[in-house]
Amino acid sequence: MQLTTHTDYALRLLIYLALPKDAAPATVQKVAMAYGISANHVAKVAQTLVQTGHIKSVRGRGGGLALARPAPEIGVGEVVRETENLRLLECFGPASQCPIDPACLLKRALVKAQEAFLRELDRYTLADLVDNGDDLRRLLR
Repeated sequence: MQLTTHTDYALRLLIYLALPKDAAPATVQKVAMAYGISANHVAKVAQTLVQTGHIKSVRGRGGGLALARPAPEIGVGEVVRETENLRLLECFGPASQCPIDPACLLKRALVKAQEAFLRELDRYTLADLVDNGDDLRRLLR
């Protein structure tokens, strides 16, 4: 399985926001600089995470981004499901044109593999990803 850059950046943004720091919300620019990525990409990812209810955006002076829920309540599998296109093949959609679709063992194997992948991610929360917070904060200066 390979995740898109959008999902990668979504997880990175959540990790950044889950690290305890000063009381001020994080800004898109601070996150982008910490990871060395485009602020435009971070802004797009932040928009997605606001829409899915994982983060909140505060406008105006002193505004920025913050987690909408506590880190232990944000599941990694949940985030991946909400940010990733999980349609591995054309036949995963409702309008499959593949003539062997009804009897395809490849599709069944891929469905099982994807379910196992997501089940494993479901074992982790955002809190688990920042369990080494001191190390992460040092690296994200």
